[in-house]
Amino acid sequence: MEFYEIIIGKSALKQLENIPSNDRRRIVAQINSLANDPRPQGVKKLKGVSEDLYRIKEGNYRVVYAIDDKVKIVDIRQIGNRKDIYK
Repeated sequence: MEFYEIIIGKSALKQLENIPSNDRRRIVAQINSLANDPRPQGVKKLKGVSEDLYRIKEGNYRVVYAIDDKVKIVDIRQIGNRKDIYK
């Protein structure tokens, strides 16, 4: 089984640092699991965006990311509270 490399952008990393530590731990675990399965159960492909973006939920938080199957990369774009993430 091939694993995907996970890349977290600078802005997503900054967003992650602003999340309380107990929530952050759960989010990081979710992100790490994307290396095994970039399209886990409950993943949703976002509509109305120019590229193929996906999102997973962790409590009140959302992780928005892109998948490049050719080079096996998961690119984390945004991490934030559900009420702010899509603005």
